[in-house]
Amino acid sequence: MIIGGGPAGYTAALYGARAGLTVRLIEKLAPGGQMGTTDMVDNYPGFPDGINGFELAMKMKAGAERFGARTISAQATGLELSGDVKTLRTPKEDYKARTVILATGAQPRELGIPNERELRGRGVSYCATCDGMFYKGKTVAVVGGGNTAVADALYLSRICEKIYLIHRRDKLRAPQVQQQNLEKAGNVEFIWNSVVKELRFEQRLTGLTAGHKETGGLRELECAGVFIAVGQVPETELFKGQVELDSSGYVVAGEDCRTSIPGVFAAGDLRAKPLRQIVTAASDGAVAATAAQEFLDM
Repeated sequence: MIIGGGPAGYTAALYGARAGLTVRLIEKLAPGGQMGTTDMVDNYPGFPDGINGFELAMKMKAGAERFGARTISAQATGLELSGDVKTLRTPKEDYKARTVILATGAQPRELGIPNERELRGRGVSYCATCDGMFYKGKTVAVVGGGNTAVADALYLSRICEKIYLIHRRDKLRAPQVQQQNLEKAGNVEFIWNSVVKELRFEQRLTGLTAGHKETGGLRELECAGVFIAVGQVPETELFKGQVELDSSGYVVAGEDCRTSIPGVFAAGDLRAKPLRQIVTAASDGAVAATAAQEFLDM
């Protein structure tokens, strides 16, 4: 049983079904997860011209189902992972399995300002490595002050003409050496003690308004894109108190994707890991399914 129909879940379904296992994948919404809401995926191997995220999700689903994996559209309401047989509850039916792969993913933490969701994919992004090339030679903003925000700003500094780094404090939380690297880039301007108050747009984002937290002063910034890097929220509430989670709520699982419970594996963005991308989620799915098969063969 696989919970979650993103790239990790459907890759696990493909590998499990091809290995002759009976595979049931539970997905509450449409296939793809975050990938399914992405207009263009440019960094997944095998698609030199890029591919729409939802289209890629449907191809992954079709590939798994070709070998017998079955998708069940249902909202998981309860999960019991202890014992030799695991149980997943939904409003209509309960499902049982000897192994479970958790692949519920994570969601980017939003700023919570007006029009943020409406502009996603039209100037608002939560992944610089995914979408950065769309803004080559343009001016963009990065919001945040941690490791991810600094890494995003440094990555974008090699692609974009100028980067505004907007942080609500007066110093970065990332290591000092990373800040020095940003300063050396020469095209990064720090906007300290500030938060984004407003997103300006026509059909797409055209700029934003940054407000100083101490003085209340406002600054209008013209930019083609804004990359929001204020953290992610893992979708792990359903199994909290059962599998081991780290301080941020991510599932603790090694490179073999094994969790703290025998027969339970974690794949994709919900797993504590250094990089969250479609390609790493797919890799996790393959590893988790292989580990599940080995567990069943023991």
